[in-house]
Amino acid sequence: MTPAQTVVALRRANQVALRAMAMGRHPFGALLVAPDGDTVLAEQGNIDTVNHAESTLARTAAANYPGAYLAQCTLVTTFEPCAMCAGTVYWAGIGRVVYGAEESALLALTGDHPENPTLSLPCRTVLASGQRPTEVIGPVPALEAEITAPHRSFWKR
Repeated sequence: MTPAQTVVALRRANQVALRAMAMGRHPFGALLVAPDGDTVLAEQGNIDTVNHAESTLARTAAANYPGAYLAQCTLVTTFEPCAMCAGTVYWAGIGRVVYGAEESALLALTGDHPENPTLSLPCRTVLASGQRPTEVIGPVPALEAEITAPHRSFWKR
């Protein structure tokens, strides 16, 4: 994905996060982007504490696309995938992850909120532990304020 495609995709993932928040869910959003870097194959908002946007999207992708194709695709997400989501992306065989803001930025917003006990385990560490490569791009500092904005009020409830 080019830098311009990355910005467009992250902004769209943030719109998915806003829809999830409007439905009373945690404000996280993810997209599966085709190898051309433009075509969005699927999008997913957060469902609940165990069914995160990224892991749900990765499972759906694995059920609907062949592995050789997914290896050329990109999962774009508003925040760095947690260990569960990174593992699911790995097992689905998605070849690239792009995220807007780091897990540490999320922790700064959520604090000790019981609905989001963040893990201090970078997705790069999880993905680098596997036998197949998964490229990781992120964070994208130019979009961090935009991506974190919905979380500023959400986690204070």
